[in-house]
Amino acid sequence: MATEKEYVLGTHDAELERLGLQHDVWRPRASHTWRRAGFSVGQTLLDVGCGPGYAALDLAGIVGPSGRVVAIDRSRRFLDALESLARARGLAQIEAHELDLDVDPLPEVRADGAWSRWVYAFVTRPQALLGNVAATLRAGGTMACHEYVDYRAWRLSPRSAAFEEFVAEVMASWRANGGEPDIALDLPRWLESLGFEVQVTRAISEVARPGDFVWQWPKAFVATGLQRLVDLGRVDAARARAMQQAFDDVERTPGAFMLTPTVLEIVARKR
Repeated sequence: MATEKEYVLGTHDAELERLGLQHDVWRPRASHTWRRAGFSVGQTLLDVGCGPGYAALDLAGIVGPSGRVVAIDRSRRFLDALESLARARGLAQIEAHELDLDVDPLPEVRADGAWSRWVYAFVTRPQALLGNVAATLRAGGTMACHEYVDYRAWRLSPRSAAFEEFVAEVMASWRANGGEPDIALDLPRWLESLGFEVQVTRAISEVARPGDFVWQWPKAFVATGLQRLVDLGRVDAARARAMQQAFDDVERTPGAFMLTPTVLEIVARKR
């Protein structure tokens, strides 16, 4: 079993709350993807890199008591949160596995589907992980994921050089940790090489205005991300305050809007 390893943005209470908000914003899009993938009652589904398990709880509702959700993450704290919520809701069909996706073998299952969101972008061996997940799927099984394809598309209007510097620093810190923000540029090709038929590739980008629910997701990330950059020594506290102020100034500007980072929805079926 993997020892506790900290998620790139931490596993503290504020991050648990932020991830909950993130899932609330993305739930309609995830549900749409799950329908495209054919996830249904009685199936065995993998939630790869499940975090605190907000998606796993929803997937458990889809597969029902006769199904199974195998939730995998390297953070014991995240899995504790998932198991607590599953017990409170009486969802015995969820099983949690503490594994490091970069090094540990996956559970021996024959799954009908696999789901992940912003996972392959963070691991150091994404192509190897994709192959490992593919090996758990039966013939006809479906892989569905959301991954960034153009992270630098995250922009503000009115334009903000300080905010664009923040985005660039986030991407640089990500890559310094062994990840790749725009991993979705590679995933469809890798899936085809593994014998999958890629059925859906759809870009997802939002135009959000201050006060919109969608705005709250990236807004929450700015505060968390800036503190992380300070902790990593990539920006000093004064520069982080200036970046936060730049974001706040845009938020107060009449007519302001935001373009969110572009995500690629991928649905692929194993031949």
